[in-house]
Amino acid sequence: MGRLSVNLCGIEMDNPIIPASGTFGFGYEFAELYDINCLGTFSFKGTTKDPRFGNPTPRIAECYAGMINAVGLQNPGVDKVITEELPKLKQCFHKPVMANVSGFAIEDYAYTCERLDKEEQVGWLEVNISCPNVHGGGMSFGTSPEAAAEVVKAVKAVTTKPVIVKLSPNVTDIVSIAKACEAAGADGISLINTLLGMRIDLRTKKPVIANKMGGFSGPAIFPVAVRMVYQVAHAVSIPVVGMGGVSTAEDVIELMLAGATAVEVGAANLVNPYVCQGIIRDLPGVMDRYGIADLKDIIGGVS
Repeated sequence: MGRLSVNLCGIEMDNPIIPASGTFGFGYEFAELYDINCLGTFSFKGTTKDPRFGNPTPRIAECYAGMINAVGLQNPGVDKVITEELPKLKQCFHKPVMANVSGFAIEDYAYTCERLDKEEQVGWLEVNISCPNVHGGGMSFGTSPEAAAEVVKAVKAVTTKPVIVKLSPNVTDIVSIAKACEAAGADGISLINTLLGMRIDLRTKKPVIANKMGGFSGPAIFPVAVRMVYQVAHAVSIPVVGMGGVSTAEDVIELMLAGATAVEVGAANLVNPYVCQGIIRDLPGVMDRYGIADLKDIIGGVS
């Protein structure tokens, strides 16, 4: 493997770049723009047991240095993901893919993960216990160490592939939740998901999105991501996937120095659909500029 390669939970990746769930669909849409096999992998659209229409519109709004979204996990449900989406993906992506899973009960997570675990194309299961845009699920599991651990135990009991737990930044003690997930058997941690935010339209005097509040993402949250990745990576012994406001090769190296083994790129894909391709192209030159011979050597390089 080359100087950009990393090993994430036992699976070799050509590079650490992963488009984040919810910003890259099921991949084949972006494959019309460029060869997505240049990616390390990608995390496909958050999948639930049953189909979801999502939240009412408007559900996306731009704001300073980022955006607010409350899409609400719109997806066709796990059955159609397996029978319709994955076969289309297989035509254009020839690496293991990361399956992002959400739920509204522990049983939902276990059912959906068990189904996706059997799919040859799925390399990792990214269990999202951090979505701030749905009611009665998602983030409610990610704000308590005990609840997070219960989800992990249930998923690990019915799966064989690496389970990466996606954590919420909307907590006071991210480390305790990460450690609880590790103790329950998680193979990795990914963070951060969006911060809970809100904007008000001065003309209508109403929230800019129908859900009132939504997930705030984009460059403004990057320092929070660096801090939380650093805290978690130094508290657990399993790999950490960092994300949150990443848009450049320099951002990737910064998160890896903080402790990330791989890096997800989210909102930037919605601004520039070629951003991940560009980051991968730029990484060798940025590494040369900072005297980095191999990305694996810098993981957790800041003590």
